Amino acid sequence: MGDPAADDTGQEVSIPSIVTRVVSLVPSLTEAIATTAPGLLVGATDWCSHPADLDVTRVRGTKNPRIDQIVTLAPDLVVGNEEENRPGDLAALRAAGLAVWTTAPHTVDQALQSLDRLLRVACRLPRPDWLDRAEQAWATLALPSETVRVLVPIWRRPWMALGRDTFAGDVLHRLGHVNVLAGSPDRYPRIEPDVAAGVDLVVLPDEPYRFTADDGPEAFADIPAALVSGRHLTWYGPSLAEAPARLAAELAARIPAGG
Repeated sequence: MGDPAADDTGQEVSIPSIVTRVVSLVPSLTEAIATTAPGLLVGATDWCSHPADLDVTRVRGTKNPRIDQIVTLAPDLVVGNEEENRPGDLAALRAAGLAVWTTAPHTVDQALQSLDRLLRVACRLPRPDWLDRAEQAWATLALPSETVRVLVPIWRRPWMALGRDTFAGDVLHRLGHVNVLAGSPDRYPRIEPDVAAGVDLVVLPDEPYRFTADDGPEAFADIPAALVSGRHLTWYGPSLAEAPARLAAELAARIPAGG
């Protein structure tokens, strides 16, 4: 029997007294666990790209994991996210008798707290130094003198963008930028490029859609566009320690003088 603890969604999870085998269904959490305790992970999705030398069983994607394969791996714990993973898949893993810990941060502060609980409570690990560095990086962040109105597309065909209550939106807010769609009734509304009229900057991450210099900026020809690292904008893990400085530099380089 394990010790009961509530995950980010309030779901009670029975955590084994000793955790030695973990499957991660979220790329950022894969990086967080692998960086903190190399060897603890036994499975991860095909999209889990960090650390680069990660050598574990791949269980397909975040939206279509191989449930039977995960069960066969006999993990002490499976970690997921309420947005990245389908509720039915997480429920199927619970029904198979596995402990499933689900994260659900919508802000930077929630992400830092979520990571602390994931690692200390769910994985039974000591708090890592990189998490302290991440908290310090965000606590000491210097805000720009002027706010910048931004639009943040995340997909093309159809066009979709960041709306309300998103982690990435809070990242930009903490950097002094205002998401023009923050008041949208949807978290990821469909848009047309002309919705960018009047914004100061279009922010184009390289994931989930891989925007590039040749694919994305041309749709907003009259508005400056900043190509940014999706890992630093949307991931919550070790990348949080360097995200403020990295994103601030990428964004500032494209903001017009006086913008």
